[in-house]
Amino acid sequence: MKAQPSNTLSLGSITAEVVLKDIKNIHLSVYPPHGKVRIAAPLRMELDTIRVFAISKLGWIKQQQKKLREQERETPREYLERESHSLWGQRYLLKVTEKAARPQILIKHKKLWMQVRPDSPAEKRADLLAEWYREQIRQKLPDLLAKWEPILGVKVNRIYIRHMRTKWGSCNPDAQTIRLNTELAKKPPECLEYIVVHELVHLLEKSHNSRFIALMDHFLPKWHSYRETLNALPIKHEHWEY
Repeated sequence: MKAQPSNTLSLGSITAEVVLKDIKNIHLSVYPPHGKVRIAAPLRMELDTIRVFAISKLGWIKQQQKKLREQERETPREYLERESHSLWGQRYLLKVTEKAARPQILIKHKKLWMQVRPDSPAEKRADLLAEWYREQIRQKLPDLLAKWEPILGVKVNRIYIRHMRTKWGSCNPDAQTIRLNTELAKKPPECLEYIVVHELVHLLEKSHNSRFIALMDHFLPKWHSYRETLNALPIKHEHWEY
């Protein structure tokens, strides 16, 4: 997608990065961990028009920044013995076994058992756990799709599961594909279901407009509660780049 060099807008105490792209609509994002503001706007849109739009959203921007600053962070992970890790909202103490065999992870006796090769570095252990989280989500998806695709009358072509720094999920309605954040495997199961439904509803309505909200209210009346639960839980501690 074609994009122009970025500009900045000063909105009082808030600075917003503006990127002009070959897109039809203007998009506003507030990124963790500190609430950096970025606006993607159509190539021909005047900066003054973008400023008016940003000013109209100042209340929302400040609210999102406040939530990000207050959200609890996980402590940095070293993948060592008795470190705490989560799966579907439950906490498990890590038990590490070094063995010259295929690395694997199991839940056993209320512990998360990680078998790794001798002297494996933290990066290898992190990769092993990340792939294991992906697999936990993959295992739950068939039942969720079998339940919700007929209810919504939609069909997704493909679901990608990957680490995402700014979103729990995303949808490409044209390609009928969905992306899910691997971090969802750490949260209660209803959080994964909420995000799956949220992205499936985008196959019916692309925008977060009144129709989208009405559809969510109709099909998943408790979605507000699930969203609050998800956004109140600790998020991963990491170095953020933009």
